Amino acid sequence: MSDRRKKREGGFSLLEMVVAMALGTIVLGAAVSIYIQGVNATWTVSQRAELQQDFRAASNLLTNDLSLAGAGLGQGASIQLPTSATLPLYGCAQTTGTCYINSGAGETYPVQGTTPYLYGLLPGYQEGPTVNTMATDIVTVVYTDPTFALDCYTASVTNSTTVTFTLPGTLSCTLPTNISTPQAVNDAGVGLTAGDLVWFTFGTSNVVAEVTTAATSGGVVVFASGDKLKMNQASSAARSLASKTTGTTGTAERILVITYYLDSSVTPTRLMRQVSGHTPMPVAENVVYLNFTYDLFNTTTTTAAVGCPNPGAITPACANGSSSGLFPNQITKINIMHMDMDSSVNGSGFAQKGYSRMDLQTSVSARNLTYVNNYSN
Repeated sequence: MSDRRKKREGGFSLLEMVVAMALGTIVLGAAVSIYIQGVNATWTVSQRAELQQDFRAASNLLTNDLSLAGAGLGQGASIQLPTSATLPLYGCAQTTGTCYINSGAGETYPVQGTTPYLYGLLPGYQEGPTVNTMATDIVTVVYTDPTFALDCYTASVTNSTTVTFTLPGTLSCTLPTNISTPQAVNDAGVGLTAGDLVWFTFGTSNVVAEVTTAATSGGVVVFASGDKLKMNQASSAARSLASKTTGTTGTAERILVITYYLDSSVTPTRLMRQVSGHTPMPVAENVVYLNFTYDLFNTTTTTAAVGCPNPGAITPACANGSSSGLFPNQITKINIMHMDMDSSVNGSGFAQKGYSRMDLQTSVSARNLTYVNNYSN
C-alpha cells in the first residue's frame, strides 16, 4: 500500500501531462488571439484617427480657397490677359520649368474672341490623371493676396521688363490686419519672388505679369520674357507689360492662382496645391479621387444651370438647365461631388485589414464671382 502511494507521488502520468498541455495551449491561444485583436483594434483606430486628421486638414484648405474664388478681382471677377498667338498658361512652375497638369502641357485660360481671360474660378473637367480607371478633375481659384500690402506702392515702368515699386508720401491703401506699415517689396516672408503673378492697374488698363527675378532692396522687380506662364509677352501683344511706355505709373496687387490636382506619378497618390508659378506642394497623401460640378446663373435669361460637370460646354449635360455659352464668372456654387481619401495601410483595396475611406461631399458658395438676389421684392 505504501509502495503504491510513493509511486503516485513521484510525478504526473503521461495522460495527465497531455491533458495539461492541451489545456495550456488552449488558454495560451485564446490569450494570444485576444492580444492580436486588441493590437489590430488599436492600429485600426489610430489609422482612422490619422485619416480623419489628414482629411480634415485637406478639406479645410480646399474649401477655404474655393470660398475665396474671385475675391479682390472686382466686379465681374475677370481680368483680360495679354493677347497674341501664344496664350498664357497656368499649372506650370517658373522655378522648375515644369507643367504639372494637362499631361504636362499646362492649361490655357478661357478665351472670348481672341482675348484670354483670367477668371476667379477655372474649372478643369477631367483634366487630372486617371486613377483606378476613374478620370479626375482639377480646379483653379484666383484671388488677390490679402497678406501683402503691395497696393500701397506706386509701380513705375522702368523699361519693358522692369518695374520699380516705391512708397508714396501719403498712403491710400488698407493695410492687412496687424500690419502698421507696408512690408518691403523684398520682404523675406511675403515679398515678391520668381513665380509670383502681379496684377497692374495703369489708369484704365490692366496688365498681369510674372516675376522672373526676386525684388531687390530698392524695390526693383524683373518681369523678363520667356517666363513659364507666358504672361510676359512682346510689346506687340495687347495688355502686356512690354507694351507700356517707360515712366508709366500705376498700382499693383499680387494675385494667387491656386490649382488643386492629383499627382499619380508617386505612390500613394497625392492631392497637390500649386500657387501661381511656384513649385506645387503636397496637401495630403492617399487622395484617390477628385470630382466637381458647378451651378451657374444666366443673367440674360435669368435661368439657372445646376450640377454642370463641364460648365460652358454642351456635354456632359448639366443635371438641370444648360450652361452652354456661359462663363466661369457666372458660377454661383462649386459642388465637391467627391474628394476620396484612403487610409495609409500597407497595400491597397478593401480586402486589406483596417482599410477605410473618407469621402467629402459638400458645396461652397462662390460669393465673389456672381451674385443674384433671389429674394428681391
